[in-house]
Amino acid sequence: MKQLILISIAVSFLFLSGCAGQSRLIDNEYETVTKENLQYYLYFPKDYDKTEDEEFGLLLFLHGGGESGAELEEIKKNGPPKLLVEGKEFPFLILAPQNPHKRKWWNIHAVNQLLDEIVKTNRIDPKRIYLTGLSRGGSAAWDLAVQYPKKWAALAVVCGMAPVPYAHWIDKKLPIWVFHGDMDKVISIEESDKMVAKLKQMSYDVKYTRYKGVGHNSWARAYTTDELYEWINNQKLD
Repeated sequence: MKQLILISIAVSFLFLSGCAGQSRLIDNEYETVTKENLQYYLYFPKDYDKTEDEEFGLLLFLHGGGESGAELEEIKKNGPPKLLVEGKEFPFLILAPQNPHKRKWWNIHAVNQLLDEIVKTNRIDPKRIYLTGLSRGGSAAWDLAVQYPKKWAALAVVCGMAPVPYAHWIDKKLPIWVFHGDMDKVISIEESDKMVAKLKQMSYDVKYTRYKGVGHNSWARAYTTDELYEWINNQKLD
């Protein structure tokens, strides 16, 4: 009887030990909710209020890392917002949101939600929505072109970067213009070289401006190129 009891205890111990150390795989789900507070500037061309019927194009501009997480006024230092302060006029609306995080990438899905709201509440032609960005904002512009490929009538990227395989996911009908300085020490010009080479290999409609002797601030020349805005304004989705 004593031997039988000892065997029973040993078997129970082994069974319990096996259960305690057993790995498990479960199925479950959790719905996340992410909120982003985006401040922004919205420019209206002078002809916008002359008619209640005409629809206008819209350029979405994404600034670089230096203006992130600061006062909204900071985004007037570069790109189209700087030109607006200097008195330049555009034939389309310009939406310039601010990345509220100093050391984070743009939340492109939040930016897209803001854009959708602006389009819904203003007279904007959905076939003439344009996208541009510089540096960190240029990288976000590549990302937006990948995540929402059917949305854009034109894309202009200034000293941005993106994985080359992204080229496979961008709408092949999208007109693209890339700018970069060959002395850029922050985001190497190789980033644009490789992406443009891949796009051309795949027969995309891509223009490339390489600035000789220019560093990271290639946006100073890119955004003062009048041809850029003429090119943008001539694009429209089929």
